[in-house]
Amino acid sequence: MRLLHTSDWHLGQSLHNFERTYEHQCFLDWLLDTIAAEQADALLIAGDIFDNANPSSASQKQLYRFLQQAKERAPHLNLVIIAGNHDSPGRLEAPGPLLEAHGTRVVGTVQRKADGEIDLEPLVLPLTGRGGAVEAWCLAVPFLRPGDVPRVPAQDGADPAPDPYLAGIALLYRQALELAQSKRQDGQALLAMGHCHMVDGQVSNDSERRIVIGGTEMLPAGIFGPDIAYAALGHLHLAQHVGKQQHIRYCGSPIPLSFAEVGYSHQILRIDIDGAAVREITPLMVPRAVALLRVPAKPAPLPQVLEELAALELPQAEPERQPFLEVRVLLDAPEPGLRARVEAALDGKPVRLAKIETSSAARSISIDDEVMTLDRLEQLKPDDIFRQLYRQRFDNDAPPDQLSAFTELMLTSRQP
Repeated sequence: MRLLHTSDWHLGQSLHNFERTYEHQCFLDWLLDTIAAEQADALLIAGDIFDNANPSSASQKQLYRFLQQAKERAPHLNLVIIAGNHDSPGRLEAPGPLLEAHGTRVVGTVQRKADGEIDLEPLVLPLTGRGGAVEAWCLAVPFLRPGDVPRVPAQDGADPAPDPYLAGIALLYRQALELAQSKRQDGQALLAMGHCHMVDGQVSNDSERRIVIGGTEMLPAGIFGPDIAYAALGHLHLAQHVGKQQHIRYCGSPIPLSFAEVGYSHQILRIDIDGAAVREITPLMVPRAVALLRVPAKPAPLPQVLEELAALELPQAEPERQPFLEVRVLLDAPEPGLRARVEAALDGKPVRLAKIETSSAARSISIDDEVMTLDRLEQLKPDDIFRQLYRQRFDNDAPPDQLSAFTELMLTSRQP
């Protein structure tokens, strides 16, 4: 059996106010071709389908058109979607009955029975081969919130679990695995899906929303039992395996979702299953439809930056194919006309200025811890804080004209 694993599409995402429909459509078109070329039996989409819980109608149409086209290209294809932390579980699941009639199964929430017990059946899905026989069972577990997980009863005389949320996640996977094992027949593989942050996972801080619930963020690889042949994960945008577990994988996002991800090798994963075991895991590289540029490569003083921008040569392209640009400027004082000077240097060039990132060569100093106490803050005047923050940012005393402008601003804000 051949599986394809993808996640973190973030349909509807914008990059500093530039929408990215074109890039997403290029990926989806490539994915359709890949499904057909690879003769895939299943496509596992591990969460964060949309960029936010209230996706636009255009984003939803983009998803449903893809699902319809995927089934046209590969009628036998198993399509399994779980919700991520960016998705609205209810919204994602709402068209579930209609999608299931066309071969797509969506798991957005953990359902409960009338007695309040978790209904595990919707989380354990059969995957069929081309002949129609079940060849694998998939634990399709969406992003879990505290109310989604079972309570772990304390054993007699034992201390309660140090983190009930973490223990509940582990128990839920264990219960789902036991149900899958009861359904499994010889030669059938056991797979798992999840949208979570595993221990040692490498994060892109600019675009990944931290999952912090009750103080818990990272889950251990041990939540996946040894019988799991492959775990298809979502949430982290960098393709990676978890620790030394080659079969527990993040496929990463298909496009760079921030400039911090410029160097990522975006991919989906092809997993070949032989009976109950994984035979091979192969990355399939996703072509980048639109380039993301950082000029200069490292932050530099403004004169050097303007010189590099003026020398920038790019081929002509349609607006939706023009590169996104992050300009990186090293400042030793505020530069009020910065954007106008950058835009002038780029005038007429086929590029989209998405971001101007400023930094300073100041020492890495912070405001005295004493300043950060509430008692001390009450004693400080606003201009004292302004002076210290200016020194922290630029490693210099604030110039008189800046102090004067700040004082004028404070006086204006106090007027009725």
